[in-house]
Amino acid sequence: MTHFPELSRRGFLAITAGLSAAGLVGCSTPSATTAAPKAGGRLRAAFAGGGAKEVLDPHLANLFVEAARSKAMFDKLADLGADVSAQPRLAEKWEPNGDLTRWRITLRQAVFHDGKPVRAQDVLASYARILDPKRAFRAKSSLSLIDLANSKAIDDRTVEFALKRPFVEFPNALAAFGTYIVPEGTEDFTKPVGSGPFSFVSFEPGKSVLLKKNAQYWEGAPHLDELQFVIANEESARTNALLGGQVEYAHDLTPTTARAHGASDRMTIVRSPNSAVQAFAMKLDRAPFNNPDLREAMFLLADRPQLVESTLAGSGQIGNDLFGKGSQYYAGDIPQRTRDLDKAKHLIRKAGAEGMTIKLDTSTAAAGMVEAATIFADQVKGSGLTIEVVTGNKDTYWADTLKNGSMSSFRSGAMPIETHIAQRLLSTSGTNVTKWTRPEFDALYQKAVSTADEKARGAVYAEMQRSLHAEGGYLMWGFADWIVGTARNVSGVATAPANTLDWARFDKVWLG
Repeated sequence: MTHFPELSRRGFLAITAGLSAAGLVGCSTPSATTAAPKAGGRLRAAFAGGGAKEVLDPHLANLFVEAARSKAMFDKLADLGADVSAQPRLAEKWEPNGDLTRWRITLRQAVFHDGKPVRAQDVLASYARILDPKRAFRAKSSLSLIDLANSKAIDDRTVEFALKRPFVEFPNALAAFGTYIVPEGTEDFTKPVGSGPFSFVSFEPGKSVLLKKNAQYWEGAPHLDELQFVIANEESARTNALLGGQVEYAHDLTPTTARAHGASDRMTIVRSPNSAVQAFAMKLDRAPFNNPDLREAMFLLADRPQLVESTLAGSGQIGNDLFGKGSQYYAGDIPQRTRDLDKAKHLIRKAGAEGMTIKLDTSTAAAGMVEAATIFADQVKGSGLTIEVVTGNKDTYWADTLKNGSMSSFRSGAMPIETHIAQRLLSTSGTNVTKWTRPEFDALYQKAVSTADEKARGAVYAEMQRSLHAEGGYLMWGFADWIVGTARNVSGVATAPANTLDWARFDKVWLG
């Protein structure tokens, strides 16, 4: 991820100075939340963001502000629901053939901001742009199973995708990050045209994007007249701007801020549970964690409630060493692991690891990772092991820990369990940090994604998760809430996990 110089609070206030009266709706003394939606007004949303080189190309979206702006202006064929399963959006429905190698998508009747209809040709052109081998779009890996040469438009509202292999989870690909539909032939995004709930008005790179209501939106016009994204990279700047009435929405606040201002009459705290998993990753292909007894000992040494309380200030839930708590197919019936020092000490002796010092690589690349590593190192004391916390370069951390070391801090946002497995746990996965390589596990994945019956497919995912829980390398100790703050007169902000359909979804928000 590219890093840009941050704006100070003074710089942020300079951006918001001089806004029109329309932009100041509800910004003085907050009023009580209204029971029914009200139309009108401008909502100003503060995000950390890019710099002067940022663009509005939705296929280049990477930062949270870019994702939020893209979903305001554009649509995908599908998006992820609250349980992180794919839900139809521009696709009215989808239907596979018998062997799951061809999928027919029916588009709903929607129009772009210039009044032209969204057609099957626009879908194919958008995916062809993403899959262009000369480009480096993030969504390319998600769409790579499409055989584009043999895919076709049946008519203006029907597209048929040919796949390279049977894949029952194809809707997950349609919902993947960055898979937005743009008009055929679009390359200039200085004044972007999408089909989303808001249309473009103006853009100052690194500072502000102003959008207006799309009255022709297929799901109904937004309540707001205008939506403005403003950049404030420092969390304190976003918080103070909200408290001072310069914005009505502040994205990505810390648990400490939420705890300090939760009872404030100038701020409402909105939490999105299960938005980010917090973990330690152990590599199975090298000492010392090629020994399953030592891995089990590490699982039993973790005091998960203490990690959640201390690192997340209570803004989260304990984990059970499995990804996707609360998501579709999550194996919630597996008993919760708890700390057991005596059993851990026995397993450490059995592994011949008593007296060993283990390096735990961590970084400030994600909030709370260094703190969690330090707390875990303290929890391990008295077990016969010593954890040495090593803080690395935040700019190269993820690439470094993918290859090097034996144990590292890990964090991930929400995604379907199938996507997590495909990206991180197959022998061929490009980001397999734990080096979990099991041919029988790979075979189970192929069985799951080629099983049409949902109940039978769920049973296969459950078997895979039992294997990971017993022998895997992820010590997933907690699931963090995503936290935003709003002015007291803002309603309709959803509590869906970050990166899902209803996260940062401003067409359903209104000012009281």
